[in-house]
Amino acid sequence: MRISAILAFLFIFSINYSFGQSTFLQLHSDEHYTLDRIQTKYGILCDSLCPSDMPESKKNAVNYIFTANKFSTMLYDSLSGGWIFEDLLSSANHKRLTPTDVNNLQEIVSENGEWAPDENGARDSKLPWFHTFYKKQYDFVHVKTNDFFLVINPVLNVQALEQNNNNKYSFSTPNTVLYNSHGAEARGWITKTLGFYTCFTDNQEQFPTFVNEFANKQHQAVPGTDYFLKPTSTAGSYDYLQASGYIDFAAIRNYVDVTFGSGKHFIGDGLTSLFLTDFSSNMPFLQLRARIWKLNYECLYLELTPQYDKNLGDGVLGHKFATMHYVTYNATRWLNLGFFESVVFDRENNYEISYLNPLVLTTSLDKFNGEGDKAILGFTAKTLIAHHIQLYGQFMLNEFKSKEFFGSKGWYGNKWGVQGGGKYFDVFGIKNLDLQAEIDVVRPYTYTSKDTISNYTNYNQPLADPLGSGFIKAMGVIRYQASPKLNLTMNMMYYIQGVDTGTRNYGNDIFNSYETAYSIYGVKVINGPKNTCTSINLNVSYQLKRNFFIDIGTTYRSNTVSTNKYPDYTTTGTIYGPLTTNYYYLGFRLNAVRRSYDFF
Repeated sequence: MRISAILAFLFIFSINYSFGQSTFLQLHSDEHYTLDRIQTKYGILCDSLCPSDMPESKKNAVNYIFTANKFSTMLYDSLSGGWIFEDLLSSANHKRLTPTDVNNLQEIVSENGEWAPDENGARDSKLPWFHTFYKKQYDFVHVKTNDFFLVINPVLNVQALEQNNNNKYSFSTPNTVLYNSHGAEARGWITKTLGFYTCFTDNQEQFPTFVNEFANKQHQAVPGTDYFLKPTSTAGSYDYLQASGYIDFAAIRNYVDVTFGSGKHFIGDGLTSLFLTDFSSNMPFLQLRARIWKLNYECLYLELTPQYDKNLGDGVLGHKFATMHYVTYNATRWLNLGFFESVVFDRENNYEISYLNPLVLTTSLDKFNGEGDKAILGFTAKTLIAHHIQLYGQFMLNEFKSKEFFGSKGWYGNKWGVQGGGKYFDVFGIKNLDLQAEIDVVRPYTYTSKDTISNYTNYNQPLADPLGSGFIKAMGVIRYQASPKLNLTMNMMYYIQGVDTGTRNYGNDIFNSYETAYSIYGVKVINGPKNTCTSINLNVSYQLKRNFFIDIGTTYRSNTVSTNKYPDYTTTGTIYGPLTTNYYYLGFRLNAVRRSYDFF
């Protein structure tokens, strides 16, 4: 049975019984961070929110702001045309919030005003353009009737970067590189039963040298996107289009939502995830999400693109598929526990019907189908402490034999990963100064598969951590929101990863089959030559107008390999390092998240 027929059935059945719908917050936006921060400062987990399952719906975000912990009275200010929480700070239960926190909550409500109590929380603009555009402060086009709602906004992301490298790789790049992304987005609902969103951008991008090397590996890819045109010269740009969109409707009002479209997802509370990140390209998906009692349950059906060699020429690409389940449970008001499972499989462009079951464990189905698919299990935990601290963790298991797992022989099939991290809000009592630190460890051969097709990848990019496997990584972020418009951040990363050579598969490249492993026993976390990387980024973002930012920053990155020989992925030879990169950048963005290169 083809998945298209199933999708059509679900859509026709659900929309006839649905009422209410939503669109979603932008992935990794400041709104997600604000909600996570507020929930931690209150010290109470909200049953209607799940910060570890992104993106979050706009409806749930606004409802949480108005109802969580019996908020004090919200007043509508007719002069500003928005909701004002002016008595919030005077409430004894909410004195933990800073004035900047309150401003951030007001901005979320105004930007997503269709979900305010009277469906009109968006602030009026004092100076609309031609009495037609920007009648609402944040919306270029804003249309609302009893049966129809529509917002259209331009999307712009422009960045100039000046780099200095101590070594030129085979695909050298100019000192000044540019990024230009422009397009538009639209969201809304029809008859209050069907929500929709779409975003389209045209992109031209040049990379810092170390990212350019990634894009020119054997399995070529532009981080975060799919099909692209390669530059025709050293000074040229990668050219690509990026489109995402979805429809959303409530199968069971206030409890079960169905979303169908193309986009990205992120599962976890950390800076990265061992389960699913937004590092790879957009992917077609069907999402079932239920929030009942203290449970959050998500089922994702994904269509993925297996690895291919772009050097062989362009053509129609085949597909593989994945089913993912993620359930979390608020065991107490301060402790959340979760379970994750996924399976990636190849069925000649047809979905395996047994994996459509939203409840049965995929590991048992994997056994039923003959163990040819890539199954992963995972566990999560998160706890809130003293209204300022959040601790979180993930554990991922790809293969398990108790004798080998608890033994000391270093069996290559011990494929697991672990993540531990913490967030500290208002460090040492300094308002809006936040700290996050995290350590991730993933053993070799994790995420690899037997046939190199059903590995844990999409469009020549990892589905989980960008490094793949066989690494130890430490990361940290310091955030300081000095004022509602000014944000300062420092991102730090240090990792050690083994390097696969031309003749040895040490388990670090997840595109290789584990059947070519160099050894059955004696496999450590780090195998092969050691690749060591240190990266530090400083960024200042100033919001000139809501969602219109100017970004200024600098990055230092140092990369060395213990053998002092670096693989040249385009030939059979080698090049010599190390590579140290310094770059500075200036950018402007409107309704977009900053384009960052600090992922590896």
